[in-house]
Amino acid sequence: MKLISTTFALMLMASGIVFAADKHDHGHEDKPLHGGLVTEVKDMDYELVAKPNVLHLYVRDHGKPVDANKVSAKVTLLSGSDKQEILLKPSGDKLEAKGSFNVTPGTKVVAQVSLAGKLTTARFVLK
Repeated sequence: MKLISTTFALMLMASGIVFAADKHDHGHEDKPLHGGLVTEVKDMDYELVAKPNVLHLYVRDHGKPVDANKVSAKVTLLSGSDKQEILLKPSGDKLEAKGSFNVTPGTKVVAQVSLAGKLTTARFVLK
């Protein structure tokens, strides 16, 4: 009986350690600052604002804006059998593309972002 109690106590302690390691505590919030959708990849926040006539991608490193002139990105919109690939260009504090985009709810967005020679993929599903 004591072995079972000890095992149970160790399991509880271990699950607490796993829970603590899973906690999203990195000193900044993953809240949208521009009304878009936010995803985090390797401590970088990517906020996508998708409208039928414009796409914006904001990049933050540990909560601080990244110079858009140092970033390049290609976005792929997947909606049913439709696929659009769009290059984003620096525009002020963000990357931007203007045009006509299929951004209906459920559209999947894959952003391939290059920063400092490293390629990262950020994924979104539009609501």
